[in-house]
Amino acid sequence: MGPARPVTPRIEIDGAGATVEQLRTVALASYGHFTAMQVRSRRVRGLDLHLARLAAANREVFGSGLDTAQVRDHIRHALADDTSDASVRVYLHEAHSRPSVMVTVRPPGGMPGTPWRLQSVPYQRSLAHIKHVGDFGQSYFQRMAHRNGFDEALLTGPDGTISEGAITNIGFFDGTGVVWPAAPALDGITMQLLNRGLAGYGLPSRRAPVRLSDLGSFAAVFATNARGIVPVAQVDDLGLPVDPALMTTLAQVYESAPWADI
Repeated sequence: MGPARPVTPRIEIDGAGATVEQLRTVALASYGHFTAMQVRSRRVRGLDLHLARLAAANREVFGSGLDTAQVRDHIRHALADDTSDASVRVYLHEAHSRPSVMVTVRPPGGMPGTPWRLQSVPYQRSLAHIKHVGDFGQSYFQRMAHRNGFDEALLTGPDGTISEGAITNIGFFDGTGVVWPAAPALDGITMQLLNRGLAGYGLPSRRAPVRLSDLGSFAAVFATNARGIVPVAQVDDLGLPVDPALMTTLAQVYESAPWADI
């Protein structure tokens, strides 16, 4: 088998190539929601969670149901016959009479192999439980963190309560199990997949308030998003231990999640 063919970025709306008029409508509208997934061999881990996220958000954002079987059809059509591995996003945007489904296809991606450094910022996303479009503050603070030499922004409340990263969930290992912040945040798909399997690997999980001042008490910290899992070695000026055994276990939990055909 030869090398994989490079992925040509493409955009489809409602199952067909996007027209200039449709793209103009999307560009002028900043109201909608989406999900992001990594596709391998035309399969996705946690596809049921992605579709459930879209359906739940559509009810809340647009007050309407969603034909998830049709969404799967749109993803398959956007991948075409020549793309098996890709980064795919599915957007539900405000259109004329009903939400339109936009699928974007880009080259596949993954997490870096080196630990991340996070910069804490005083920001929390509005309606954080929805993966919505158009959050200026989220992008602003992530860009600021990158300019300052960090890999990601860590969003916090006025009292230093940690909620999530700009595009990640944050997990904390207390030596016996995983603690997720009890604060407004998006339940990311990778986070949900880990929660499904952690107990089977002897790692209970729970939610609890976590503040910046608590960071030194944890045995390890890690971040997750659609691209995978990465250890966190620093928050602001505080160095944090990296636990290779924990990262190996988290990877095993994640990789044990079944793939679903699109």
